[in-house]
Amino acid sequence: MHVIHDPAAAPEETIAFSDFLKVDIRIGTVLSAEELAGARKPSIKLVVDFGPGIGQKKSCAQVAALYDPADLVGRQVAAVVNFPPRQVGKAMSEVLTLGFADSEGRVVLAGAERAVPDGTRLL
Repeated sequence: MHVIHDPAAAPEETIAFSDFLKVDIRIGTVLSAEELAGARKPSIKLVVDFGPGIGQKKSCAQVAALYDPADLVGRQVAAVVNFPPRQVGKAMSEVLTLGFADSEGRVVLAGAERAVPDGTRLL
């Protein structure tokens, strides 16, 4: 999870809608969560169920400042599911869980306002 802290920053360069469609953002339900030992920044290792099309994937998210692992189980989160896996400390992160930095730089998870089926793609 790459965190950008400056809400006053200008938008990135303009992209075509076809470029946006290449980023596959899905919703999934957290099945398990635990502190990620050995991470440079306090992180939580998640196992997220994205439904039958994608299945269960692991994610290492820098959300430990605001979230207790036990409170994340059962919560739906948004994630990019088509990035290549990335080594984070001793764990492999298979998807990029999405969030926004608050005024103190702590990550607030992104999700759906209401429950939707796991695996639903962001429109």
